[in-house]
Amino acid sequence: MSSFFESDSPTNLAEYSVSELSGSIKRTVESAFDQVRVRGEISGYRGPHSSGHAYFSLKDDRARIDAVIWKGTFSKLKFRPEEGMEVIATGKVTTFPGSSKYQIVIETLEPAGAGALMALLEERKRKLSAEGLFDADRKRRLPFLPKVIGVVTSPTGAVIRDILHRISDRFPVHVLVWPVKVQGEGSGDEVANAIRGFNEFMPGGPVPRPDVLIVARGGGSLEDLWSFNDEAVVRAAAASEIPLISAVGHETDWTLIDYAADIRAPTPTGAAEMAVPVKAELEAQLASLAARLQGGVGRQMDQRRQSVRALLRALPSLDQLLALPRRRFDEAAAGLGRGLELNTLNKRRAFERTASHLRPDVLSNRIVERRQMLGERMSRAERTVERMIDRARARIGRADAVFATLPSRLATQTGRARDHLGNLSRHADTAIRHQLVRARGELVAQERILQSLSYKNVLKRGYAVVRDEADRPVSLAAALTTGAAISIEFADGRVGAVTGDGPAAPSPTVPPADTPPQKKRVAKPADPADPPKQGSLF
Repeated sequence: MSSFFESDSPTNLAEYSVSELSGSIKRTVESAFDQVRVRGEISGYRGPHSSGHAYFSLKDDRARIDAVIWKGTFSKLKFRPEEGMEVIATGKVTTFPGSSKYQIVIETLEPAGAGALMALLEERKRKLSAEGLFDADRKRRLPFLPKVIGVVTSPTGAVIRDILHRISDRFPVHVLVWPVKVQGEGSGDEVANAIRGFNEFMPGGPVPRPDVLIVARGGGSLEDLWSFNDEAVVRAAAASEIPLISAVGHETDWTLIDYAADIRAPTPTGAAEMAVPVKAELEAQLASLAARLQGGVGRQMDQRRQSVRALLRALPSLDQLLALPRRRFDEAAAGLGRGLELNTLNKRRAFERTASHLRPDVLSNRIVERRQMLGERMSRAERTVERMIDRARARIGRADAVFATLPSRLATQTGRARDHLGNLSRHADTAIRHQLVRARGELVAQERILQSLSYKNVLKRGYAVVRDEADRPVSLAAALTTGAAISIEFADGRVGAVTGDGPAAPSPTVPPADTPPQKKRVAKPADPADPPKQGSLF
């Protein structure tokens, strides 16, 4: 039988079954293309299948290849594939024997450069902007003092800790955190659901409804922040009835949610600062307004009392009418210096009590700003006082002229001049007291801070700074070698010295009281030709 078939066969080629041939082709293709990178445009993408796998094609202008992403790989992708997106796929080529087709099994997927993502981002931005989602007239103002703040972010990152810490420092309020993923597959849907979920809270319900929302995430690349460019996230932010602050990435990172939000914060910490004011500043402002109100009421009552008493007496002469304001002005000017000194002393004592609670690094950072503000306020205070004094003098001169030329209208003008001069005196007292006291106090406080932070105050107590040849401070003896040239800085200047291993110098003796002070010797510079000598640190 064997010879019969061999004799009838037109060729001696080996015979394969269809399954054997398909398996051989599959092994050959997978062996030759076990790891490839393919650049192409996504075509026919309809999202993941019900099984979790994604099937689509990659194409260019001349060819097309089927592609598949298995469920386990699809969940690890950094961004979601979209129809028409140009990508670079890494995987292996295999065949499907059931239909004589070949395909690429994608293991990693990345956009074909930032240009592709930016083009997709610009197209989506134009589309949403045309719908009016980014219009400025639909943005709402943030509440001045929210009672509840809702935060949409990852519960395990540093962002939520920074936000909670900043809110606690400025104005502690109730914070609700909606934990979401901020990167990867499904993160955009979670953020959108969180925004809509906060808006569905009913006022007065078991869970308080937030007064303002913060959507936050740390910095990252364009792919890391791609979830916040998702159309569902942008539409949820635009439809939010609660004012929303976008704090995604760093100050240079922009996403589409920044355009749809009511306000954009450069960082998550900046969002916390926008959401709540500083409680200490509000309390100080309230106390200042209350004190001003009480002082104003008291002064007004005193002035009304004096006015009623003056009306009971006969109309005074011009000199008598002006004598009281002039004398009060002179007394206020005479006592202004003593009042400023006393107030400065009280402020200094209060500052010393609270100085222990202040950190030098914070004060040093604010000292430049305070000095500039102080100079501006001093100049404004001086100009204000000068203008008020000139106006008062001009009005008093006009009043003198009126009373001298029109004695018949003295009774009518007396009441009007009295009110006018009272207002001038009150404004002058208030402006001079508040502006000069505040300016003098701030100037003295800043000067004390400068003096307290200077290291030269430590040198005056008997200490010294040792510097090496490069003029760098030396804090350890082991850092110096024998024969090294050093300089020692005292409170009144510097001297040069050379290190050595000799015995320590004897402690200086105190000269008698009647001994005249000795002149200080200036260190003579060493001659380069002389050999190095053993020196002393003292």
